[in-house]
Amino acid sequence: MAMAYLKSPSTDPAFNLALEQYVFDKMDRSKEYFMLWQNANTVVVGKNQNTFGEVNPKIIEEKGVTVVRRLSGGGAVYHDMGNLNFTFIMDAKEVGDLDIKLFCKPVESLLQELGVDAKVNGRNDITIGEKKFSGNSQYLKEGRIMHHGTLMFDSDLELVAAVLNVAGDKFQSKAIKSVKSRVTNIKPFLQEDITLADFENLLVKHILGDGAIEEITLTEAQIAEVEAIKAERYDKWEWNYGRSPEYTAIKERRIDGCGKIEAHMNTKEGKIVEIQFFGDFFGILDTSGMEDILVGVELKRETLEEALADVEVEKYFHGLAKETLIDIML
Repeated sequence: MAMAYLKSPSTDPAFNLALEQYVFDKMDRSKEYFMLWQNANTVVVGKNQNTFGEVNPKIIEEKGVTVVRRLSGGGAVYHDMGNLNFTFIMDAKEVGDLDIKLFCKPVESLLQELGVDAKVNGRNDITIGEKKFSGNSQYLKEGRIMHHGTLMFDSDLELVAAVLNVAGDKFQSKAIKSVKSRVTNIKPFLQEDITLADFENLLVKHILGDGAIEEITLTEAQIAEVEAIKAERYDKWEWNYGRSPEYTAIKERRIDGCGKIEAHMNTKEGKIVEIQFFGDFFGILDTSGMEDILVGVELKRETLEEALADVEVEKYFHGLAKETLIDIML
């Protein structure tokens, strides 16, 4: 299957996320797509995250940082013009689940060719040594997969550390003292002094080969469709922040191989009357489906086991066993 290349004409984060969705939903499914794009100062939060808990509002306001939510799961990431974002969109083929490492390998191999000891690591990171320069996530729908990742080439690491709130449990689980202590840029590790533009060209060549490249230029009509998606979703406070009711119980845990899960619950007479899940986990099904299943269920192990007996919990929370979900809720 042919792979086409698309470079976004914009640095507006809401436009770029809308563009990904447009390519995923609307463009020719007989092709595979490789995209590169950059955002001006932005925090992009995962689909399942509680935005208010992920960003530092004072710094966001002071620095004029945009906050926008993406379609895929995972954690919050910071973008600036020293960061390059990449996206693969293609048929999932035999993939019935998320396989993040598969799409990170080309980045790893390019950097190793350039003399950088980069490694695909953990759930969704690419690292140099113990430090992360790339976070990745995926969205799977109707047999089509979208994988996107960040490449911190020469980002402002001080601002990365300032804009993101990282919970104490994450510090503890990774034995770290600060965000800055565990992130890095690519540029200091390169043996030659190359620019971000040079690196971008090398990446395109590495992914798409030496032959003629089918490069897509968006038409005015296509840009108008992207702008419509942007206005309908990514420009809206309800999507990027959203309202959530007050909850009487919040249960949370970080699970190796899965991520952080928070269950926010209201109960009455021992039954769940409202529940919402937040966290930096991945999943191929929307957690609203899980929430619907659990409303009305008594908050007891046996009744939760009965309600979830035929439910594939891993489809909602990748890497999480059903018994562990029940443990968290209890």
